[in-house]
Amino acid sequence: MIRILTDSASDILPAEAAQLGVTVVPLNVTLEDGTVIRDGVDLTPSEYYTQLAACHKLPTTSQPSPELFEKFFLEADAAGDEVIGIFLSHELSGTYQCAKLAADIANVDNVLFVDSASVCLGEALLVRLAVQLRDAGKTAVQIVATLEHAKDHLHLVAAIDDLKYLRKGGRLPAAVAVAGGMLGIKPLIAIKEGKVAMAGKARGLPGAYVALFKKIEELGGISTAFAPLAGYTVSPREVAPIQTYLRDSLHQEEALVRQIGCVIGTHTGPGAFGLAFFDKALVIE
Repeated sequence: MIRILTDSASDILPAEAAQLGVTVVPLNVTLEDGTVIRDGVDLTPSEYYTQLAACHKLPTTSQPSPELFEKFFLEADAAGDEVIGIFLSHELSGTYQCAKLAADIANVDNVLFVDSASVCLGEALLVRLAVQLRDAGKTAVQIVATLEHAKDHLHLVAAIDDLKYLRKGGRLPAAVAVAGGMLGIKPLIAIKEGKVAMAGKARGLPGAYVALFKKIEELGGISTAFAPLAGYTVSPREVAPIQTYLRDSLHQEEALVRQIGCVIGTHTGPGAFGLAFFDKALVIE
């Protein structure tokens, strides 16, 4: 049997994980009072955003302990199962390296690793593709090879309401964040080569949606073979214009919608929304 493992930065909550047949290892968030919560386990995203808005000091995020991964790997090895681990970009977190270290400590050779070079909705798309391939009877080696190919056609674009969260979390240079915050500018970010990068800017919220749609086309359009994932932080209304764009302008099916969780939401802040998709050039045999 092939077990698929990911981390909570994929924002796959327990109910969806059970439905997909995947295991999610939670990252940790430490609040300003020292309380440590497990991402996707101890608080709902909505509960967390209420707390985040009231924080004077930005919470910190941290990777899981190697012991969590080691235990999973040993259990799979004892059962004779293979493991495919799909994790957020190593440029943004030490989670990928932590999982590899755990496999070395456990001294197992039944684990294959995929650095998603993405996060959040993008990471979740790769997980969903892995599930699809597993359920189609592909081998672990075949699945990993396909994911590595698909990564080159995976895109995540998001509009950010306030760049101070990315700046405080060290995911974006201070000068870029200050420039983006001037004159009511709503910046677009994308994940490029595993890192957060500025992808554009617009004035006001309506302009942010237009800029987002233009960026989608610049990146090669949306493949109709794989459902995209739309994400919001505070309210599903944030992705309603995205759904309208997909349905009325592109004449495609609406995206699956997920709430962006605690770890990623700590760095984007409330009010962020985005879309992850495979571009039209992706072909999987």
